[in-house]
Parts: sequence; C-alpha cells; structure tokens
Amino acid sequence: MTTSNTKPTFAKTFIIGTIFIIFAFFLFSSFSSQKQNENEPVNNSDKFPQDYKIVTPKIPNDLEFCGEPVPVYNFEVYERLEREFIVNTYWHSLTILTLKRANRWFPVIEPILKKNNIPDDFKYLCVTESTLLNLISPANAVGFWQFLKSAATRYDLEVNNEVDERYSVEKATEAACKYLQESYAKYGSWTMAAASYNMGVAGVNEQLDRQKTNNYYNLVLNEETSRYVFRVIATKVMMNNPKEYGFDIKPEELYKPFETYEVDVNSAVPDWATFAKDNGVNYKILKMYNPWLRENYLTNKAKKLYKIKLPVEGSIEVIPELD
Repeated sequence: MTTSNTKPTFAKTFIIGTIFIIFAFFLFSSFSSQKQNENEPVNNSDKFPQDYKIVTPKIPNDLEFCGEPVPVYNFEVYERLEREFIVNTYWHSLTILTLKRANRWFPVIEPILKKNNIPDDFKYLCVTESTLLNLISPANAVGFWQFLKSAATRYDLEVNNEVDERYSVEKATEAACKYLQESYAKYGSWTMAAASYNMGVAGVNEQLDRQKTNNYYNLVLNEETSRYVFRVIATKVMMNNPKEYGFDIKPEELYKPFETYEVDVNSAVPDWATFAKDNGVNYKILKMYNPWLRENYLTNKAKKLYKIKLPVEGSIEVIPELD
C-alpha cells in the first residue's frame, strides 16, 4: 500500500512542475519580447519591403494659378491634377535637382516677372519647360523658356552662329514676359496664356472656335497641352511645400546663386579663351556664366554692346592648370 500511494503522487507532482516551468518560460519570453519592442524602433520591413510607404500625395482643396481658381471639385480635373502630383512626388531625382536649382535661378527670374507685371507663378512654368536647364528640345526649342528661333527673333532675341540669347536666362525671361503679356491681353486669362505658351496662339484659337468654349479646363486638347497647366500647378504646390511631399533638403544643400560682375564688349573678340584668361578665369567658366556665347570668337561687325558676366573674385574656386 505504501509503495502504490507514492508513485501517483510523484507523477502528479512532476507533471504539475513541468507545466509550471513551461508556463513560466512562455511568460518570460512574452515579457522579454514586449520590452524589446518598447526599446527598439519598429521595423516595417516585413510590411513595407522598401522601408517606406508609397502613398497618394495630398492635393490641397483650394488651388489657384495666378489668382485664378482651379476647379478641383470636378473629378476629371482632380484626376489630371493627381497624375502630376504623383509623377513629381515619385520622380525623386528630377524633383530634388529642380529644388536645388531653383535657389540659384528664381532670384534671377522673379524680379524680371515682377517688373513686367507677370504673375510670380510663371516661374513654375519655366520649371515645367526646362527644369531650369538650358535644354534643346527635339523640335529645337532652346533654353530655360524653350524658344523656337522664329519666336525668339520676334521677341528681340539675337540668334545666330555666334550669339544665341535664348541661352541667356535674363533675356529669355524678358522675351517670355512679352509673349505672356500679349497672350493675356488676347484671352483675359493667365491660365489660357500658360496653355498658349505650350500650344501656340494659333493652336489655342483653333480649339476655342472648334469647341465653343473659353475655359482651359473645358478644352479637349492633345496629351501634352492637356497636362501642361496641371504640371505647372503641381510643381508650384510641391516646390512651396517640399517636406509635405517627402523632400527634406537642407538649406546648405541648395545651389548658391552666381555672384557676378559685368564687362562691356563692343568690338570683335578673336578668341574667348584668351579673353577669359586675361580676366582671371578659363573658357569653361566664361561659358558657364555666358552660355549664350556659341562660338569661341565674336566678329561683332556692328559694334554691338554685349555685357559679359564674370564671377566675383573669391566666389568660385578656379581649377589650376597642370604643370
């Protein structure tokens, strides 16, 4: 009897002890895991493999371009606008570079727009045209404002083998202002003036007559012009609120404006490289500050006055020549 009573008691005690140990282990593991989660940052890599969320960028409820309301209450307008917000938000490299360049070039463009009574919003049209680079389009439109040769000469820009003022940001901005003033006088709408900058006055006039409307947002247009004003608006909103769209660029990372002075030239220049050396720089720097000089010489038979920009001493580190 004594032996038979001892065995069940030992077995029962062993089972209960084992259960207790297992329970204590799981309790400790759960507590340790919880403490670890509290002390360590949450890792969303399992949920978001790229370590960031891709979301639809926010579009403000009230939008305007040059003081003219954008009808975002219309679903088709909203969706076209949303497309440009998404493209600008997730085309990271181009948007970052544009934000950096704007710090250099907006201070040049803004006072020219203001002087000519053109709304400040048109600096974003310039961004849309060229991303603030002296580009050449497949149609041979040139410069920040993308002028064709015929339009450039109409608005008093000199274009030839030696000089092409479409590459001068200042002079091209002046020419763009003249175009926009004419277009606004014709349509009474800065939005329509912007559309005509892309499509041309003749093209816009044809569509206005054909479709019996005078509102850009009611027009059926080609893909490029249909997107054009929306791209300008999206660019404006995002460049004014970059952090809201994920672009955290420090002030010191922005490109600095050029510090320059001018030298008058009213005669021929046989060799711009020699001219550059005589002024303490090299040909590359001379071209960087004066991209409208298209040859390495200037005949200038008419003795026209040209103003050549050069960097203020100490504002740029000149790379020394090799020994």
